[in-house]
Amino acid sequence: MRRLTCLLFPLVLAACGADILRVQTATEWTQDSPDYQVEAQAFREISRAVSKEARAECLRQAKVRNCDFTILVDLNPRAPANAFQTLDDKDQPVIIFTLAMIKSAENEDELAFVMGHEAAHHVLGHIDRQSQSAKEGAVIFGDLGKLHGESGKELERSQKLGAEVGVQVNVKDFELEADQLGTIITHNAGYNPLIGAKYFNRLSDPKDQFLGTHPPNARRVQIVLETAKQLGLTQ
Repeated sequence: MRRLTCLLFPLVLAACGADILRVQTATEWTQDSPDYQVEAQAFREISRAVSKEARAECLRQAKVRNCDFTILVDLNPRAPANAFQTLDDKDQPVIIFTLAMIKSAENEDELAFVMGHEAAHHVLGHIDRQSQSAKEGAVIFGDLGKLHGESGKELERSQKLGAEVGVQVNVKDFELEADQLGTIITHNAGYNPLIGAKYFNRLSDPKDQFLGTHPPNARRVQIVLETAKQLGLTQ
């Protein structure tokens, strides 16, 4: 999850600090090489179907009001395999896939599952919840710093550390929540989350690291299996 405050459409230079992000909408993107298991036309269909179901789920849950999803492709050929959810300058949800991420998918179900997972982050309000946790952490560490006589840059460092710790407090739970709802969104969009979740098999396992950003892969797969069973899906 990320927050981009200066994102424009459809072909963009988003200058946030020193970062420049050049993207294109899924409807306009055309693959730049034959090395894709899922071609651009299929990616456009996945984007349409998942966006539709994510919007419907977003409106049903009523935890957030901004439910108009946009799917973008990061055109940087050197960007590593990644997909993330953010907000545009109108607070509407945006999901960005790098070219390497699209290229790494072995089938449509994997891309749909990743897209459903990222959409779920927004539906569940994770960016706002993460921001609140960061603020609370900064306040707590700042108060502790003051008790120890800190001021100026020392106090700022403590507040920054508190914000970083605050962000990490719930981040693993957020990933599992997004896996669960993402499974539902993927299924409702017409794709198989059990096949999609096989993408985990190719990811390095973060295991159960203290203050890590992701839970163990086995735990994530288990959440998908349990949710899929409730939907009537079997392996």
